Amino acid sequence: MASPTGEDGKRRMHETKETNPNRHLCKTMMRHSFFLAVFLGLYSCSTKTDNIYPEKRTVTESVYASATVQPDSLYQAYSSVVGILDKNLVEEGDLVGKGDGIVQIINTSPKLSVENAKLSFELAKENYNGNAAILAAILDEIEASELKLRNDSINYFRQKNLWAQNIGSKLEFDNRKLAYELSQNNVSLLKSKYQRTKKELQTQVKQAENNYKTSQTLSEDFTVASKIDGKVYALYKNPGEIVNTLEPIAAVGLSNKFMVELLVDEVDIVKLDLGQRILITLDAYNSEVFEAKLHKIYPRKDERSQTFKVEAIFIAPPNKLYPGLSGEGNILIAEKEDALTLPKEYLIEGTKVLTEDGEVEVITGVQSMDRVEILSGINENTYILKPK
Repeated sequence: MASPTGEDGKRRMHETKETNPNRHLCKTMMRHSFFLAVFLGLYSCSTKTDNIYPEKRTVTESVYASATVQPDSLYQAYSSVVGILDKNLVEEGDLVGKGDGIVQIINTSPKLSVENAKLSFELAKENYNGNAAILAAILDEIEASELKLRNDSINYFRQKNLWAQNIGSKLEFDNRKLAYELSQNNVSLLKSKYQRTKKELQTQVKQAENNYKTSQTLSEDFTVASKIDGKVYALYKNPGEIVNTLEPIAAVGLSNKFMVELLVDEVDIVKLDLGQRILITLDAYNSEVFEAKLHKIYPRKDERSQTFKVEAIFIAPPNKLYPGLSGEGNILIAEKEDALTLPKEYLIEGTKVLTEDGEVEVITGVQSMDRVEILSGINENTYILKPK
């Protein structure tokens, strides 16, 4: 088809210019209407999502607590004497047995005391039951005196029989009698001496043994030993530093068993019972959740933090744990299935909700971090408005 020319073409172009402004106005109005409709739709959707119906869910109430991992039976080791640290007998991270030395404090004087006490103890034992014992010598004296007594007894009774027959002199009879009596007394005295000396030597042995043990104990005080089979987690002193009885010198705990220390606010402590499940999250393990069980509740409140300390034991602990790992714990104190619940932000003053008919009083039950159980006042069909 040929393009319009001449007067006819000019007329058509003129008509097009006159009608274009109307079309543009219509398009603009339609575009604004579209955006208005979209805005109203979004507004209505937004308004609609702010109002909800109660839902039936499983709701779990828990108590929040800050958590710190610690080795079980962890304790601070102290010295019972004052001195200079001679050397650390172990390194941090070493395993130790009960009674194994951890640090050695310089103890020259106690060592000499131990040696002297040992020598005295050995001498006392030698005197009591050795080859050259004092008691053996007294026994020899008793044996000799008994032989002499036997001889004097024979001479005395022979002379007595002769004197009864008027044979011999009175002086000789008296001498035999005196010798016999002296021998009797001597034997008796030696036996008493033996018993007395034996008791004295027994006492000396016991005293020497006690002195030796005391010296050993004093010497052992200069070696701080582990009280448990475990691991050395910290050494606080270096060789050459002063050691006293007020500052710890090491930290020791079990190597294969860890527990969790939790700090609970005083308003929540009455809700806790032994055996309750705890969900633990540790910063070192990101969002991984570990289960634990409440093991111990300490009855004393920390006045500075206004918290109570409780202990939990892992049910299935992580593969690697270190003292001081921190995290959070939620102690599960109540759980209810198929409970009618609302988000907490829909409550007014904790006991009311806003409905289409106005505020309604409700009774609440178990509460989780974000939802609360509604026991009465509304039902599943009650339309709940979000308070402004």
